[in-house]
Amino acid sequence: MTQTAVEYRTDPSQYRHIKLSFDGAVARLSIDIDENAGLRPGYKLKLNSYDLGVDIELHDALQRIRFEHPEVKTVVVTSAKDKVFCSGANIFMLGVSSHGWKVNFCKFTNETRNGIEDSSKHSGLKFIAAVNGACAGGGYELALACDEIILVDDRNSSVSLPEVPLLGVLPGTGGLTRVTDKRHVRHDLADIFCT
Repeated sequence: MTQTAVEYRTDPSQYRHIKLSFDGAVARLSIDIDENAGLRPGYKLKLNSYDLGVDIELHDALQRIRFEHPEVKTVVVTSAKDKVFCSGANIFMLGVSSHGWKVNFCKFTNETRNGIEDSSKHSGLKFIAAVNGACAGGGYELALACDEIILVDDRNSSVSLPEVPLLGVLPGTGGLTRVTDKRHVRHDLADIFCT
């Protein structure tokens, strides 16, 4: 597939995947990915899966919360969809992408997750992942970047890293590091959790 230039600048009026709302010191960032609005043709963003276009919006929303809304102290990251928080990076998007595109996608996505942690450490923002449905792969990596993960007790909510045996994909945006260094899971157990 031909790789095209990417526009990294956006604003809330152009968002197709992220919904932001504010209530005093609390910002709510809802993931509501439009499956028909992939950055490039050739795949659908089903089950709140994401591509670079989604992460461009997420990055922009985080920067706006951090720098345009000094009143915000807590950011709740959740899903606007029923029974699915985020299923992670879109596998079909990865399948039609060049190696260079995949590398840049993972780098940008990881930097966005690093931005969450940097905001928490240096700007006093606290992030809560309110996981209301299946949370897998890069979706779980997003939740792991938050300070706290709250799993809704609805018999649908669950977390998992990418399915290595099924997909042949290791966590590409800091998931293993966040499981071991941030959540203090032993390395041998993290390996089992991942594989």
